[in-house]
Amino acid sequence: MSARKSTNRAEKGGRSARRRARLEAPVEMLPPLEIALPLYEPLNEEEVENLHDASMRILEEIGIDFRDPEALEYWRQARADVEGNRVRIDRGLLMELVSLAPERFVLSARNPDRDVPIGGRSMAFVPTYGSPFVLDFDNQRRYSTLDDLQAFHRLAYMSPSMHLTGGVTCEPVDVPVPKRHLHIVHSALVNSDKPFMGATTARDRAEDTVAMAKIAFGEDFLEEHVVLTAVLSCNSPLVWDATMLDALKVYAANNQAIIPSPFVMAGASTPASMVGAVAQINAEALAGTAFAQLVRKGAPVIYGQFLATVNMQSGAPMAGTPEISLMNFMIGQLARRYRLPWRSSGMTAGSKLADAQAAYESSMTMQSVLLSGANYVFHSAGWLEGGLMASFAKFVLDAEQMEMYHRFGSGIDMSDLDEAIAAMHEVGPSGHFLGTAHTLERFQTAFFAPKLLDNSSFEQWTIDGAQDASQRALLRARQMLESFEPPPLSESIDQALKDYIAEREQELPDDVS
Repeated sequence: MSARKSTNRAEKGGRSARRRARLEAPVEMLPPLEIALPLYEPLNEEEVENLHDASMRILEEIGIDFRDPEALEYWRQARADVEGNRVRIDRGLLMELVSLAPERFVLSARNPDRDVPIGGRSMAFVPTYGSPFVLDFDNQRRYSTLDDLQAFHRLAYMSPSMHLTGGVTCEPVDVPVPKRHLHIVHSALVNSDKPFMGATTARDRAEDTVAMAKIAFGEDFLEEHVVLTAVLSCNSPLVWDATMLDALKVYAANNQAIIPSPFVMAGASTPASMVGAVAQINAEALAGTAFAQLVRKGAPVIYGQFLATVNMQSGAPMAGTPEISLMNFMIGQLARRYRLPWRSSGMTAGSKLADAQAAYESSMTMQSVLLSGANYVFHSAGWLEGGLMASFAKFVLDAEQMEMYHRFGSGIDMSDLDEAIAAMHEVGPSGHFLGTAHTLERFQTAFFAPKLLDNSSFEQWTIDGAQDASQRALLRARQMLESFEPPPLSESIDQALKDYIAEREQELPDDVS
């Protein structure tokens, strides 16, 4: 029996059985969205091919830097044109390699009921990532801690719309940098049983992530199953650096999903042109995808990008702009051309509070991400201040919004039309439908009823404390964390993880000097 199955295997008898029953109290989870709406494709076939050709010309004529001797040797062996760090890749070679990446795969969770399909029309929602600051329960901006990270992992586990736990939801700055990744991975594994994300800031940190995943899932499980994703940022324009490539090589070699993501500020790190930016982004992501196949044929890849535009007057990055939405549509069309699953970013915002600006920015982007058909929607909950801050209030507000997007993306159900017409015959003119059998059967499920958005009368809202959405969300987050029960994990596996961390902490320094 695999470690994954034994982790969730019920104990029998006495106190152990009662404890197991308590721990296995159901945590709701929406299945990954199978989007039923038509995808929006503003480009015609010729325009898609023009963008593809532009990306190919970038890689053939300008080339892309791979600043890593080992990576350059991979490209030489593949007969690419290598000159110094610059690699020029013939489109035939590039597309041959890209075609090796699987069109679909499954992210295996520690709990098999929470496995996540990636690709096709499936859409998974993933929390925010990488913030050094939090907006805490007192609405104070401060550096984040390990306690904050664990709280976000628990909220992700308990939120029905979050399909992954995430990884570095916020940076635990109270843990030394060389040892930080160990505690991040441990938190993701013990506070949730959903798929998680791996460390990418050094080769040994990626290796530690893989080693800890093998402890949790079983030594051989990773060879045939994908259990984690790792986002790897290309330094736009046109540079893959040694740090990202080292992590990419570790994960690809171990059959774990990489997300080669240009992190772009359109207009600063790309041309001040939507189509020019997309051509560059596409070239960068495809080069990373192809390189993963040189490391391991068939390595799982989620083609991706992070999009922001730059205010040309101030130089500040912006979220929620119309150009970001239009670029998402174009990138979705390119991803489908290459038959690759792809990531985008959903509820991103430049606002410093969970306020109207944050809502406007997030909803502007998320609507287009949904209709563009992204498979892996990163930053779906908690993102503020351009990613510098993770907010507890916005996390739970966003998570509920993702439930609503899940309902929206599921499309229109025509199955009860005859029953609805029968109810109209029953009521006739001037009546109401509240007491009909049709309504009584469906009143809990017919229409989504948000819990955090207040629709009461002004008088009732005043009696209840006149709370705004952020205050209600913080109350809800506290209630969730107070009721948290960790998902089942065998004591032997948890102890093995702790032993591994203790051993590695003895070997690693406390600083990076």
